[in-house]
Amino acid sequence: QVQLVESGGGLVQPGGSLRLSCAASGFSLVDYTIPWFRQAPGEERDRVSCISSADGCTVYADSVKCRFTISKDNAKKTMYLEMNDLQPEDAAVYDCAKDLSTGCDDGMDIWGKGTLETVAS
Repeated sequence: QVQLVESGGGLVQPGGSLRLSCAASGFSLVDYTIPWFRQAPGEERDRVSCISSADGCTVYADSVKCRFTISKDNAKKTMYLEMNDLQPEDAAVYDCAKDLSTGCDDGMDIWGKGTLETVAS
């Protein structure tokens, strides 16, 4: 069964850190890219970060550059998003998705259910 399951969300104080995980099943991370997205209440879903399976290039939204780090473990079929210096504007539901190919912009066909991250003092 092809699916993605996110974990690691929670409540954190401003300036704190979290690491999100996205566990894939039914396919290889070598063959497909898994970007991270987030959606805050009342906002559109935005791509946060992506690491291309084709060439390993990483892409970050301007709002998270130098604070977030994307990584993956092909053997464990798991994507990670290390988030540091979290701010209230980072609060959102974070989810991962399976790209149709090895790039970051080919379109997504499988989505996880998301994990909620809240930033509050």
